[in-house]
Amino acid sequence: MWAVQNLSLVLIELGAAITGLALLAHVASRLGFSPIPLYLVGGLAFGNGGLLPLNLSQHFIHIGGEIGVLLVLFLLGLEYTPHRLAADVREGYRGGIADFVLNFPPGFLAGLLMKWPPMAAVLLGGITYISSSGIVVKVLTDLRRMDAAETRTIISILVMEDVAMAAYLPIVAVLLRGGTAATIAQSVLIALAFAGLALFVAFRYGPRLSHLIANKSDEAVLLTALGIVLLVAGGAERFGVSAAVGAFLAGLTVSEPIAAQSHRVLAPLRDFFAAIFFFFFGLQIDPGTLPAALPAAIALGVITAGTKIATGYWSARDSAEDLRGRIRAGIALTARGEFSIVIAGLGAGIEPRLGPLAAAYVLFLAVLGPLAVRLVR
Repeated sequence: MWAVQNLSLVLIELGAAITGLALLAHVASRLGFSPIPLYLVGGLAFGNGGLLPLNLSQHFIHIGGEIGVLLVLFLLGLEYTPHRLAADVREGYRGGIADFVLNFPPGFLAGLLMKWPPMAAVLLGGITYISSSGIVVKVLTDLRRMDAAETRTIISILVMEDVAMAAYLPIVAVLLRGGTAATIAQSVLIALAFAGLALFVAFRYGPRLSHLIANKSDEAVLLTALGIVLLVAGGAERFGVSAAVGAFLAGLTVSEPIAAQSHRVLAPLRDFFAAIFFFFFGLQIDPGTLPAALPAAIALGVITAGTKIATGYWSARDSAEDLRGRIRAGIALTARGEFSIVIAGLGAGIEPRLGPLAAAYVLFLAVLGPLAVRLVR
């Protein structure tokens, strides 16, 4: 009887949490901006120290959240064929270098100024560097700007950031585990070799693999794609590569001809589990720690919004002929989201202030970025 009652309570709490997320999604849709900051606020409200703490199944929420991130990045990889990725890298590498030079140092220097451990400062640099591909693409789609002159530059920079994460996340994960210089170097080489092998398979055998798994049945494609995501992400994690990067590379490998069908069948799962991911991150943060982090988060947000605008303005000098288009390119890049939260999660054990600062920072820019894009027509 106790087990039945306990199960019923867990189901009621999960149902209430998911219903709450649905209401937040409705509110965000009505207001016309990304629901990500609202999901974070929902997690803060129902986590430890929140207004109404829930005794949710932490294991389920954590695994569900991880699956959400993997699906977000897998579907992002589906957007690119290997050859299109190579073309975007060739065209956008200058903008990508400028992006890193302008946006990594503010976070890194802020971490050092706050006297955090060097690795925590490196993580904060990654948080300020990476834009939210999900938020940026959604806003551009909603505003029907995917065909605008400056959008090609925006997408190229986002691609360069995703490629940079393929190197950044494995290296950071290895360094966080520690060890001698030799073991660290060995782990980094293994991680990079795995990423290189995945890219080689994508370029050489991607179309052939895609044709093998293509099927008229949505059910077959759904199960196949989901299985590939989990297997590749798990293998990547085993070899020291971030599971998130593994999911992106898996999407890149099987991008054609099943991209459209995979998007259709996986998008609802992605949206559900991505909401769970941001909600779970919010659950882990004590709201009482946010007021202390807010001044630094806002200051860092203002500075790095400026550096992103400078990045887009400089990078779009060829694609956007008018001044307004170049400014729009920079403003579109200001939002931070999924990767920033992933990076913050890596540093939870080395600097307790990183999580609250990252949450406040993402909340600030995930709201400011989309609103600013809508204002600059």
